[in-house]
Amino acid sequence: MKTSFKFTSLLLVPMLALFAACGGGGSDSATTTPTTPGTSVTLKSLNVTPVNPTIAIGTSVQLVATGTYSDGSTKALTTGVSWTAKSSVVGVVFTSGLVTGKAVGTDTVTATVDSVSATTALTVIAPWTSIAAGGDHSFARKADATLYSWGSNHNGELGDGTTTDHDVPALVTGGVSTWKMVATGRYHTMAIRNDGTLWAWGYNHNGQLGDGTATDRPAPVKIAGTDYSYVAVGEAHTLAISKGILYAWGRNFNGQLGDNTKADKLIPTKIGTALYTKVAAGTIHSMALLKDGSLFVWGGNNNGQLGNGARNVDVLIPTQVGNSFWTAIAAGKTHSMALRNDGSLYGWGGNASGQVGNNGFSDVLAPVLIASTVNWQSISAGDLHSLAVRTDGSLWAWGANTDGQLGDGAGLDQAVPVQIGNLNSWSVVAAGASHSFGLQTDNSIWGWGRGTEGQLGNGKLLNQQIPTNLP
Repeated sequence: MKTSFKFTSLLLVPMLALFAACGGGGSDSATTTPTTPGTSVTLKSLNVTPVNPTIAIGTSVQLVATGTYSDGSTKALTTGVSWTAKSSVVGVVFTSGLVTGKAVGTDTVTATVDSVSATTALTVIAPWTSIAAGGDHSFARKADATLYSWGSNHNGELGDGTTTDHDVPALVTGGVSTWKMVATGRYHTMAIRNDGTLWAWGYNHNGQLGDGTATDRPAPVKIAGTDYSYVAVGEAHTLAISKGILYAWGRNFNGQLGDNTKADKLIPTKIGTALYTKVAAGTIHSMALLKDGSLFVWGGNNNGQLGNGARNVDVLIPTQVGNSFWTAIAAGKTHSMALRNDGSLYGWGGNASGQVGNNGFSDVLAPVLIASTVNWQSISAGDLHSLAVRTDGSLWAWGANTDGQLGDGAGLDQAVPVQIGNLNSWSVVAAGASHSFGLQTDNSIWGWGRGTEGQLGNGKLLNQQIPTNLP
């Protein structure tokens, strides 16, 4: 027995050597470091991404927990992670790590695996990203690029497929989530999608929709052309920019289309060859900025709204005003406002309610400096009032105030800019016929002024004398 055992062992040694030399993967096994008996890889830390995300109400973000192990390796964990939030007010946290915004505010989300945890801060902002105010109706775009409307809808200007008024926001027909820009006038609306297509709806008696007819449209219809980047809407005419070229259509009684005629146009009509960046449309006049910032105006001039030093003489083609360079323009019913490239604010035109802001009530025939500050960043002009935001985020208003559209709670017309409240969180303003909207930096929107047609969107057919939040 003893001798036999030794013989067998001697035979096995060369056989094992043979297997090691001839077997597949022999080279890899020769360099593999064996695991020391009794040791194991353990989770040392977690990291949550994205770091400190910001989302809008109603939108979601997928959080991922990545583990770092004792051997230096990392792995994104899809199971075994417990997700919790400090509170249940701001967001809803699902077991998969998906978080949905519920209310404006901040919260802390924690990922836990056994005794190891990591946190990230969650910020939830309001859902709105842009606003537009028309005659007696309003629009707002959400962070998910859907478009909502409310207010008067007698001509289908809300775009929901009906002619029924709404006193709360309603989704524009189609539920499209690719809207980029919206502009609305007295009774019709235009909007651009992310793909550069242009859409129109509402009143169309003068061809202001641009679809080649004079038929009202209660739902969006596509307008010929591509690569639209900017659009503005007046009372019954429309201006748009495609590849820098200006197009105009609709009512043209005062030459507001700029094509050197006074004939209405039912489709987009090319206006010259100059390259423009922005346009603005009043009741019967038009404004535009060239790529170099120079200002051009045309159309009706009954109150000096063209700023060329004259009145009551229509201008049928785009004509330059002064030699300054500008960054923003706004056209009201009969007045105009503009921001110069040094941050100063100018106004001109109809001024019966003080809407120009120069501390007077007489029409102004050429651009006049408004206040002495040079820190203005956003402007908008309504029928008889004006709104602006300064670079410090403060809100200012002037002009007519019979419906509370200035938002100061006083109800009196103001001939100079007056600060509204004491917040420094305003970013954009929109002036309608007799109502106003403002967007704050947290993406919340606030409305004030006339509300009897539901244009404030708060479910009440009442005027509001101060800014009131629209959830």
